[in-house]
Amino acid sequence: MSAKTPDDKDSKSSSSNETTTRKRLKKIQQELRTPIGKIVAGLVTVAIITAVGFASATSVTSTIDKVKFSRLTAKIEKIYTQSYQKKAQAALVAERDKSSHDQDDIFVKYNPYGTDTTGAYIYFTTDQPAKVSYTISAPDTDYPDFSATPDKGDEYTTTHEFQALGLIPEATNTITINITLKNGEKFTRTIKHKQGKLQSEVEIQLKSTKKNTSQDLGNGLYAILGNDSDDQDFMYYYDTHGVIRGEIPILFYRSHRLLFRNDLMYFSASTHLIVGMNKLGRLVKFYNTGTNYILHHDYEFDKNGNFIVLATDLREKTIQDKIIKIDAKTGKVSLLVDMVSLFKTYEATAKNASLGSSSDSTTTSDSNSANFNADSTPKKKDWIHLNTIQVLDDGSAIVSSRETSTIIKINSIESKPSIGYMIGEKNFWKGTDYAKYLLTQKGSFPNTGGQHSVTYVSDPSLPDGEYYLYMFDNNYGLSNTRPDYDWAANTPGINTSMTKYTTSDYDKYLVNEKTGTYQLASTFKVPFSPLVSSAQDLSNGTILIDSGMRGTFGVYTSNGKLISQWKMQLRDTIIYRVYQYDFHNFYFA
Repeated sequence: MSAKTPDDKDSKSSSSNETTTRKRLKKIQQELRTPIGKIVAGLVTVAIITAVGFASATSVTSTIDKVKFSRLTAKIEKIYTQSYQKKAQAALVAERDKSSHDQDDIFVKYNPYGTDTTGAYIYFTTDQPAKVSYTISAPDTDYPDFSATPDKGDEYTTTHEFQALGLIPEATNTITINITLKNGEKFTRTIKHKQGKLQSEVEIQLKSTKKNTSQDLGNGLYAILGNDSDDQDFMYYYDTHGVIRGEIPILFYRSHRLLFRNDLMYFSASTHLIVGMNKLGRLVKFYNTGTNYILHHDYEFDKNGNFIVLATDLREKTIQDKIIKIDAKTGKVSLLVDMVSLFKTYEATAKNASLGSSSDSTTTSDSNSANFNADSTPKKKDWIHLNTIQVLDDGSAIVSSRETSTIIKINSIESKPSIGYMIGEKNFWKGTDYAKYLLTQKGSFPNTGGQHSVTYVSDPSLPDGEYYLYMFDNNYGLSNTRPDYDWAANTPGINTSMTKYTTSDYDKYLVNEKTGTYQLASTFKVPFSPLVSSAQDLSNGTILIDSGMRGTFGVYTSNGKLISQWKMQLRDTIIYRVYQYDFHNFYFA
């Protein structure tokens, strides 16, 4: 007798199952022949067709979106080349100079350099010297008018050339040119234009979560620096009514800050590129970090106009811990500060970690790709994570370290860098070789948790050696490279969860280098954002706060009363910074 195998048992069971299945199918077939069964069958068929159709439509839409994205990316890659800008300039001049243009035949070219979707190049001459201003209105909409005097528009001249900002997308716009002669005579000319869509999916007008009813917010524009996205990246301008007035495409990554020098505006357009744009929108300067470095988070001018840039050395296993210089005249790139050298024994003890995840399939090792994640690169050691730099006139710099929640002054960054002082939680640095650099805290207040946009402010009313530092204090305690450190136990009130929203803070310190102390000069609560974000003291005494992971930015009084606030839809997860610029002597007079 042969032994019974498991397959014999499975065969018998399978035969029984097939018989049962045939009986069930026969019963279902009989039920489907009834009137109700036919209705059910019809509904099932419709559902199947609908599902298939929906899947097909979704696939087609996805394909179309990919094609549009590829075309837009290719277009912007061309825009950010010297050859494209030279051709655009030549074409503009050739078209403009085919005939003369007085106030009755004003020459207008919309977005001639490809650098501002809602901008218009204006050119005309007047027989007599005149001053000019302009107003953008969209009469068929509820959007408020936007009025400005262009740079040099407050001077009497006979040639008028400027960029008008702020055309309303998807609306018929009226551009009103106001002309004033020396004898006081005034007259206007109007231009009608149907403006197309924005190139990105952002709001034309932001949602106001706190309407301003009492205070003049000025005539500056809010620059949205880094509404990060996997799609094409842009920088945006919004006015004080929350209406978009500029859409500036960049290659990828983000613009971190706008710098102005010699009639040009400089900003980063990728992880490698900083460009200089003139007031008409033409890109005229191009600076590259080279193959060894990428930029991240921040940059400033030194006193000679060279770029001092926070950088990552792509050849090393650590990230966001270098400071480089790009020579403004030659474009030469040189390493100024290696934080590993300054903090050698501390870096050696830090764990190999970052906010990145090696499972993220969208990242790439190609730093020239839009999919390269400069801020949370997987498999790299983000042990200090510099996120702000302020370059001082004496050749020193103040940097902010998110990973250690520490503000660091570095002496002589362009010659022999050394640690000047540190401001941070003393228990974090206890037992290290660097605790001796900590300034003494005067008064009882919690230190910062992952601060951003630390800003140096000199004040002539203060004694020598004293100055202010203000910042967005995220109030979030996390150090992936120091998993043993308990932030909650050492910093009262600090948040250690990204999802349990409490509050962040605006903090302003008074620093006294002579006595080696710092104290809290002012503080107030703001919407919580565990990462990124910014603070900016404005010229009228108010304070602009961007809570980056909330997508909100607002203006406060100096004692923390909210005046006005806007909510912007996040294209992904953050708005890196929001700074207000008056664009004086650039776009505006």
